[in-house]
Amino acid sequence: MLGKLSRWLRMLGHDVEFADDVDDRMLLEVSKAEDRVLLTRDAELFRSATRQGLKPVFVEGKNPAERLAIVLGEFNLKLEFNPDCSRCPACNTRIKSVGKNEILSEIPPSTATFYDRFWKCQKCGKIYWQGSHWKRITQTLENVKEILKEKAAYSGSSHLSGTS
Repeated sequence: MLGKLSRWLRMLGHDVEFADDVDDRMLLEVSKAEDRVLLTRDAELFRSATRQGLKPVFVEGKNPAERLAIVLGEFNLKLEFNPDCSRCPACNTRIKSVGKNEILSEIPPSTATFYDRFWKCQKCGKIYWQGSHWKRITQTLENVKEILKEKAAYSGSSHLSGTS
């Protein structure tokens, strides 16, 4: 349910385990054993985790930007993207900056022509760069900033009414 959210949190540098093929019982066991917060959109799983004294967060939101804003706000996390501090969106391992010459044989020639900064996952070997998808990433992060600003403005305003 929250695969995209997991990838976004990893890109922001957070240690996030994700499993879409695990039953609720196993998710609860892992959350307890590893002292992890359980993010879910499943109301019954949320209730079960709460009854067991775990730390669940029910993640609503219609899109990845809203869901990311909910989690960042819930834990007061900063919205700072730094590829040098990111984790691999695919496997959760820290990515490492690599020189172009180290990965030339692993990337398309056109990519080598147009881009100079690269990061590589030390576990799964995926290579990342700020390519054409970067505009979408930047736009999503801007959307998250706006949602967080609106939420802060709303929670900081007074909603009193009355008569004299």
